[in-house]
Amino acid sequence: MAIRAWTAVAAMVVAAAQPAFGGECSGASGPARKVLLELYTSEGCSSCPPADRWLSKLMEAGFAPGTVIPVAFHVDYWNDLGWPDRFSQAAFSARQRATSVRDSATYVYTPQFLADGHDFRGSGGYDSLRQRVRTAAASPARVRLNLSLDPGSAEVRVHADLDAGAAAGPADLFVVITENGLSTQVAAGENRGKALEHDAVARVLLGPFPVAASGPTDLRQALPLAPDWRRDRLSVVAFVQDRARGDVLQALSLGYCR
Repeated sequence: MAIRAWTAVAAMVVAAAQPAFGGECSGASGPARKVLLELYTSEGCSSCPPADRWLSKLMEAGFAPGTVIPVAFHVDYWNDLGWPDRFSQAAFSARQRATSVRDSATYVYTPQFLADGHDFRGSGGYDSLRQRVRTAAASPARVRLNLSLDPGSAEVRVHADLDAGAAAGPADLFVVITENGLSTQVAAGENRGKALEHDAVARVLLGPFPVAASGPTDLRQALPLAPDWRRDRLSVVAFVQDRARGDVLQALSLGYCR
């Protein structure tokens, strides 16, 4: 395993639909493809805070809500190097490593960004991301997603309609719960003495759930919500990914309703 610094590039959490209050809420992905932007980060990494800050300023940079679906995965391989990241999970590190293997990379590093399932090192910062959004918007979506949340039962329902031939092979559906507005006062390690703030933090990754080669796939899944998670800061992200190539075919985010 190699850990490598990189000048940060990231994005802010934006929901595809505004949360509804007082009952079930739902959203649809629409005809345009959205960009899934994954950040692999750690509170133990001194080059990661700029990436986290960039992640929190997408709307300030002028991105329309729902055009980019960001998720910050905190990896666990920094935990023995001075500071255990309380948001980290082995499953997030495993996802990053699987992407590295699929893309024939020889190492993983933080902070790393993936756009639509592949390494994204846009040296142009937001300009590179804007170009990615324009390219995605010009391509008709090959998957249409509908996402419904029932806060009464803490259940999510996802309907994925995959066009015939949309994927090179099998495709998978993933669901992620994210939380905004989190902060940590770091007491050790490379970021000792710093107050770190985070948005779009992945709390749980569910899946993969196989998606039918053509025609609709329906998922009904209980959401494992911890009592200390702020419901008004949660979002549920659903995305469909080509299993062989790693291309993210469509993504959708919905604020958690109550």
